[in-house]
Amino acid sequence: MAHALLKAGAMRTTHVLCALLLAACATEMDMDGVEDLDPAGTNAGEQWWDEGPLAKDVASDIEAADATIPEEELGEIYAGRPNFQLPFPCGQVWAGQTRTNHSPQRSVDFNRANDYGDTVVAAFGGTVTRVANEGNVSYGRWIEISHGGGWRTRYAHLSSQLVSVGQNVKRGQKIGKVGSTGGSTGPHLHFEERLNGVAVSAQFNGRTALYYGTRNYTSQNSCSTGGGGGVVGRVNTAGAPLTIRAGASTSTNAVGSVADGAYVTITCQKRGQSVSGTYGTSTLWDKISGGYIADAYVSTGSDGQVAPTCP
Repeated sequence: MAHALLKAGAMRTTHVLCALLLAACATEMDMDGVEDLDPAGTNAGEQWWDEGPLAKDVASDIEAADATIPEEELGEIYAGRPNFQLPFPCGQVWAGQTRTNHSPQRSVDFNRANDYGDTVVAAFGGTVTRVANEGNVSYGRWIEISHGGGWRTRYAHLSSQLVSVGQNVKRGQKIGKVGSTGGSTGPHLHFEERLNGVAVSAQFNGRTALYYGTRNYTSQNSCSTGGGGGVVGRVNTAGAPLTIRAGASTSTNAVGSVADGAYVTITCQKRGQSVSGTYGTSTLWDKISGGYIADAYVSTGSDGQVAPTCP
């Protein structure tokens, strides 16, 4: 398959509600009803390209800016840093790429097949400080949000902007759509986490992005309205249902199955039988409602253990 960033894709039009898991969680699929759950693998290590900020905007956010943080998010500022989430709706899987020649170097480009027009959401609550359009250079259409304490996020190359300067937003709120405006060779989202006018290594749900290279990330953005509901994962078996087991081994009883592409909520994890699957070989097993599934077939957006250890 041709590299998704280097071609203009058709807008995704089919929406599937994650009714079995979370009322707040939705995904967008390709027009043929197939969603790529391994976009990093599909892109096969291709190097991407886009333009960064204009000279006037390299450090235009160095001055402090007021920000209104939603009350429910105030408890998610750890050691002064907001608990940023992927800038996409709950459960979506995106390939994120970092490059030594990227401008700025610690920014992340997000891409998946046919992503033109896909929803972009706020990574954390705050106040919109910039809604700009640089034409056919630099960021193109872009948005900046202040999160207080010197923290800001930027979202660039958008096809549309759905917020205005001074507007207060919540984490997970739709702010724009993926595009290819400005200096860009194809649809994608350019994303930055910034502190005192400098782009820093991005973190999503408390885990630092891969520097440097391309990997898959699964959004945990606003996946639970009740808080503390577990970690959301996506099953990826390339077709077959994934068996739910009574324990962390294929020798234990089968107690059910989960469809390929389904969302699951992982409440805890434990070590068990080694299993080789879509995401390599792992001894981790994920506890979901009804039993355990092999982590080697589940995308959580992070390598290794992401949930508490099961008793």
